[in-house]
Amino acid sequence: MADTNRKKQFSTVGGVFFLLIVIPLSLMAFLIANGMFKLGYSVKERAVNVLDQKSQEEIKIRAINTAEEVANFLNERKKDVLTATILPANDVTYKQFLKENNKNIWIKEDGKLKQISAPLYTEMTFIDKKGKEIIKIAGGQTIPADKLANVGKPSGTNYAAEEYFTKAKDLNKGEVYVSPVTGWYVSKPEYAKGKAFSGVIRFATPVFGKEGLSGIIVLSLDYRHLARFTNQVIPTEVNHVLKADASTGNYAYMVDNRGFMIVHPNDYHIAGLNPDGTAVPALAADNAADLTKKGIEVLNLNQLNFMDPNLPKIAKEAADGKSGIVNYKFGAHTKFVAYAPIKFNAANLPAPAGFGWVGMGIDVEKYNEAAIQASQNIDKEAKAWTATIIFIVIASMIILFLIMWLLVRGINRSLQAEIPEDANQPPTFDDDEEDDK
Repeated sequence: MADTNRKKQFSTVGGVFFLLIVIPLSLMAFLIANGMFKLGYSVKERAVNVLDQKSQEEIKIRAINTAEEVANFLNERKKDVLTATILPANDVTYKQFLKENNKNIWIKEDGKLKQISAPLYTEMTFIDKKGKEIIKIAGGQTIPADKLANVGKPSGTNYAAEEYFTKAKDLNKGEVYVSPVTGWYVSKPEYAKGKAFSGVIRFATPVFGKEGLSGIIVLSLDYRHLARFTNQVIPTEVNHVLKADASTGNYAYMVDNRGFMIVHPNDYHIAGLNPDGTAVPALAADNAADLTKKGIEVLNLNQLNFMDPNLPKIAKEAADGKSGIVNYKFGAHTKFVAYAPIKFNAANLPAPAGFGWVGMGIDVEKYNEAAIQASQNIDKEAKAWTATIIFIVIASMIILFLIMWLLVRGINRSLQAEIPEDANQPPTFDDDEEDDK
């Protein structure tokens, strides 16, 4: 009978212990493991389906926002050159103006990334109405009078082919001429050796006095300040980089209103000039093989019909002021691109084409390959975490059952010590008392 009671006590304590501790722990472990599995599956699914409709629209929105940022930036530069027309025409004032107009850019120096404050403009020049430079500040220094040029003809300009004077002198007050991106071409072999594209955008406007046109003022925007808007963007990532890697196929770029590439991670795709000022030809059906062998790969999307008919269509859509999403073929690769017009206008950049447009492209095959690899890594990690949780749960269960057994055993012993073994026996009566009566 005592053994039966002990078993009942043991079962009762063990049941309470199991109900209050073991079952909640097991349920919690199951929920954690299930959550880990679902999280891993969800993240993996998002990685594989990165280019679903929602993701494409998000990239399109980012392209539109970037294009708006570029337009706002260029509008500020137009305001700067108009402000410059009311400044006293002397080198001291011009130097101070240039000194006050700076923006931060990221550079790589001695293998390290650092942010520096760089002047927005490499040059500020006042030109008389005949084309003779009167005041010129370049690199923060006043150019001596004997070094000043006559830019009345394009051949007299820095790049031997610029038309900013001839275009600006016929403008009305308040109108601004904005040049194309202008710089020496960087070939593929040169780029491989570390050479980078460098250039300017000229903002030129006439200056009027009491007797009419007195001259032209020109601000030369440092190309780096324009390039940063797309070179530092990876379409599928939030964080910015110093310069996107074109080999991944996941990068942004910028095209002007003529269809020429003006910002690209691979500088040899950017339109540039030969040393004599002539334009380097862009790839076309009749010259692509020959130019590519020489490492000359200037891109003009209006001439790339031979690669994919969608490329000129994108340029036309953007020139019409439209944004959109297109898939096309480029060098045997399937490309996705979201594009948006840069709605900046000037005297020579009328709407709707304006300045040009921003494109954000992804190499679908390469990205899918990377996404699949990422999903496999996520799957491995999820399985590893699940296995770890299962192991911890099993080990915890064993330890808890051992603790339960020890605890119940201790309680049982305590009960045995307090209650005599014959406490549960039925009472006995002495018959002698009955006999005495």
